[in-house]
Amino acid sequence: MFVTGPAFAGKRAYVCSALGWDESTLARRAVWDVQDLAVDGANLTTLADQLAKHDVIIATEIGGGIVPMDANQRAQREAAGRLACLLAERADVVVRVCCGLPQVLKGSLS
Repeated sequence: MFVTGPAFAGKRAYVCSALGWDESTLARRAVWDVQDLAVDGANLTTLADQLAKHDVIIATEIGGGIVPMDANQRAQREAAGRLACLLAERADVVVRVCCGLPQVLKGSLS
């Protein structure tokens, strides 16, 4: 399952609620803030393959808003978006959580 959405939107709380997990199960079976791993855009396919081994992957959307003037920040933002696309492609279920409300974009939770 790949879960994405804005910062502080309730993504981890949603995963725990939807899957009946507690915080310790989440820590064992999920990985979050994966957008921070897409630093330079290199080897995104390999990174996506490694991350896809987790039951749940959670990423914060960083592509909205004002485009940064700094070239490195723009490159990281681009790489994070590309990584999210690769993860969504590999996931059976993709959910976007905004304001605590889940929207299933791909697959089914049942």
